[in-house]
Amino acid sequence: MKVFLRKMVHYVGNLLRFVKLIFLRVSGVKIGKNTMISLGAKIDLRRGKVVIGDHCLITHGCYILSHDGAAHVINPDDSGTGYVTIGDHVFIGVNTVVMRNVTIGSHSIIGSCSVVNRDIPEGVVAAGNPIKIIKELEKPYRPLPRKHIDIR
Repeated sequence: MKVFLRKMVHYVGNLLRFVKLIFLRVSGVKIGKNTMISLGAKIDLRRGKVVIGDHCLITHGCYILSHDGAAHVINPDDSGTGYVTIGDHVFIGVNTVVMRNVTIGSHSIIGSCSVVNRDIPEGVVAAGNPIKIIKELEKPYRPLPRKHIDIR
């Protein structure tokens, strides 16, 4: 019975994630194929543009912001509108905030609880507040797994 309930929760979660992806796409977010966005992730698209590549994993508690409501206070000429571009095969850890006007390169890993306030190049591990590059990944880059193995 326990296994059956776990499988049902898994399938319901997949259905809800599918519905969320449809909603985000209809709202104007460009999302690549085989990208998983957790139900607890928030993509704020009131103003601006968000593009997410193929085979990405955006985990629970992430905030992706395409605008800044207070920007005009600092600079009256700044409308606050911006963009976020996330490349292919990117992993964004739990509770990360991606600010506006940021590009995250393909094959990059963003550590948990990071604040991405500047561009991140391709093929690096970056983390922190503010974000810092910790390590460069060796080529050829390995993709994120298509299927996660159930370890008991």
